[in-house]
Amino acid sequence: MTLVQCGRARGRAPEQGEHMEDPTNAATATLTGEAQGYPVTLKVNGTAHRLTVPANAILLDTLRDQLHLTGTKKGCDHGQCGACTLIVNGVTVNACLSVTVMHDGDEITTVEGLARDGQLHPVQQAFWDHDAYQCGYCTAGQMMSAVGILQDKRVPADEAAVREAMSGNICRCGAYKNIVAAIQDARGKLRGA
Repeated sequence: MTLVQCGRARGRAPEQGEHMEDPTNAATATLTGEAQGYPVTLKVNGTAHRLTVPANAILLDTLRDQLHLTGTKKGCDHGQCGACTLIVNGVTVNACLSVTVMHDGDEITTVEGLARDGQLHPVQQAFWDHDAYQCGYCTAGQMMSAVGILQDKRVPADEAAVREAMSGNICRCGAYKNIVAAIQDARGKLRGA
C-alpha cells in the first residue's frame, strides 16, 4: 500500500489501526493511537530533563504537559499569535510549531526561567512598571520575544524597529504602546547593568 492508497496524498490522515507502508524501508507500521516514544534531553531553564516523547510531540505540549511549565501559552497553534514564544539556543521560537525531538540537547528558556535569585528579569520588571499587560494571556510570549530582540544586536533601538521585531506577537487587548515602552526601558536597564 502506498501513501496515496492510504489517503495521505488527498489530505486524509490514516485511521487508527490502518496500515501504511514506510517508503524508506518498506516496513509496515500500524497506527495504534499509542505513539512510539523517543528519548530526548531538553535543558530547560538550566535544568536537564530526560524525557520519552512521541515522534510527533509538539514542544509547547511537552513543556506544559510533561514538565508542567504552563507560563508558555497555547494560542493559535499556527505560529501566528506569539503566545507560545520561547528562546531556544538564543533564538526566539514559536513552540507550537516545533517538534520536541528536534530539540534534543537544546537550551530552552521559558518565561519561568527569566527571573534569577528572586529578582525579576529587567524585561519582567519593565512590563510591570509600564503596565504592559492587560488580560495577561499574551504577556509571557511578549516578554520572551522582548528578551530575544534585546539580545539580538541586529535589531535597532528605535521604536519602529522594536514594533517590527515584535510584530509576531498579538495583544488582543491593545497594550502595544506600553509593551514598546517597557522594552525600551528594559533596554536601558540592561545596558546599565
